[in-house]
Amino acid sequence: MPHSDFVHLHLHSQYSLLDGACLLKKLLQLASHHKMSALALTDHGNMFGAIEFYLDAQRAGIKPIIGCETYIAPKSRFDKSSAGIKESNHHFILLCKDEEGYHNLMKLVSIGYLEGFYYRPRIDKEILAEHAKGLIGLTACLKGEIPTLLRNNQYTSALRCADDFLQIFGKGNFYIEVQHNGLEEQTLCNQSLMKLARELSLPLVATNDVHYLTRQAAKAHEALLCIQTQATLSDPGHMRFHSEEFYFKNADEMKALFKELPEAITNTIAITEKCNLELNFKQLHLPLYEAPVGKTKDEFLRGLCEKGLTKRFPEETNDIRERLEYELETIKKIGFTSYFLIVWDFIHYAKSKGIPVGPGRGSAAGS
Repeated sequence: MPHSDFVHLHLHSQYSLLDGACLLKKLLQLASHHKMSALALTDHGNMFGAIEFYLDAQRAGIKPIIGCETYIAPKSRFDKSSAGIKESNHHFILLCKDEEGYHNLMKLVSIGYLEGFYYRPRIDKEILAEHAKGLIGLTACLKGEIPTLLRNNQYTSALRCADDFLQIFGKGNFYIEVQHNGLEEQTLCNQSLMKLARELSLPLVATNDVHYLTRQAAKAHEALLCIQTQATLSDPGHMRFHSEEFYFKNADEMKALFKELPEAITNTIAITEKCNLELNFKQLHLPLYEAPVGKTKDEFLRGLCEKGLTKRFPEETNDIRERLEYELETIKKIGFTSYFLIVWDFIHYAKSKGIPVGPGRGSAAGS
């Protein structure tokens, strides 16, 4: 069965909280129906759905492309002085090419929450440049930095910004994103985006910034935005998308919209071929625990256990000693020594600082 010759690379699932209305299972059913060979997930500022999407897509015979629509601070991610939410971030799409890109994307998303959070989890170009390997960048929607500069008639600044991103990602890893979503300002912006792409010899890529599955779902999505902004549909100033075009279009619809720019369609396939992330779910991924100098991790764990044994059982018996040896040997055999030391480490720290710890293992309340 032939696959479609277009792939959606800018798409929001239910994990774009109170903004995306694409339930993953229904999304993948629709993608299968339209014979799409691959699909990207680019939720706003997070990777909450990444693993669920990856596994479900593989089961559906669809190549998963893990991504994120990040928020980039206009200056430093540490600068929280911007006046108002609109000026505090620009949108930017990142897609993983491989495992290194996946690790870098996880780092960037975490940094956005831990260091850059201001209304949204933000990164900046400095940290992006440090973690750009294995990633592809797209200029995003009208809220992207380059489209924003173009709409404000700052063409020279937009050129400079595009060149910055080109230096960060390298040739072949940075694309100018164009959309046809029924918005007049988007149509005008596309002209400037195409001019800029020509001037810098940058490739174009077509997306539809998918937020819901069908055109009929546009009103339900509008209600979702009202919940997000604590407004009602009857409020004349409520947040809305001023078009019903942000749905999961099939390849024929997208090709018809971009008949003057066929390369923007074929580049979705070119990007798909570059993205080949393979995740190994059979391998344990534990933090590396450093034992004190001169001791192995197994020796250090044994020492802690011997100390605990003396404290709890001043009069040791053969049964107690045999049980300890059995437990330690089992932990070593299954490769869990680091795990036990990591848990001991944070529990020990908590107790030393007077932080209460739970009475039992495996309990949400207990932790």
